[in-house]
Order: sequence, then structure tokens, then C-alpha cells
Amino acid sequence: MDWQATIRDSFDEPWVRYLLLPGLIALALSVAGWRGERRRKGRSDPDAVSWVPWVAVTFWSSFAAMLLLALAFKAWLESR
Repeated sequence: MDWQATIRDSFDEPWVRYLLLPGLIALALSVAGWRGERRRKGRSDPDAVSWVPWVAVTFWSSFAAMLLLALAFKAWLESR
């Protein structure tokens, strides 16, 4: 079995392009938002508001990541 061809062909699936990859990007954005919020809490003045609302970024990107990755998992199960 040619595993490289299998991996290459899997990127042609629509559920990978429209659900899995955006879900992974949203997950990375969620981790970045979480780190930004932790960095803000570690400051000497944690009430100083930055121009990026890290709590909202973390919440919405986590929500999008869970939704997209769950749909990608469902599509993957249906494609097998």
C-alpha cells in the first residue's frame, strides 16, 4: 500500500478542505487566545485592557473548532 498516495489523496476530500483544516486553524487560534489571556493575567496590572479581546477570541474559536472538528469526524466516519 502506498501510504504517500493515500495521504495525498486524502487532501482531495471535501470534508478535509472545508471542515478539518479550518477546524485545526480555529484550534490554533484558540490556543493563541488562551496564551494571550494567560499573559494578560500575569501582568502587574491585569485590568489593563489590550486591543484584542482574548476571552472572546478564545471562546468563539474554541466553539468553531469543536463544531468543525466534530463535523469533520462525522464526515470521516461516513466516508469510510
